[in-house]
Amino acid sequence: MNIVDMLLNDPVVIFSFAGLAILLGICAFYVYYFWARISEDEK
Repeated sequence: MNIVDMLLNDPVVIFSFAGLAILLGICAFYVYYFWARISEDEK
């Protein structure tokens, strides 16, 4: 069984990647948010 075929057709893997993407998106938002607030506070 091809590993790429398994990764693209397994719903558990797809939902795991979707969850990781959402988690990384939330993390990126908070990094941007706090960075913007810190740089505003220094002005």
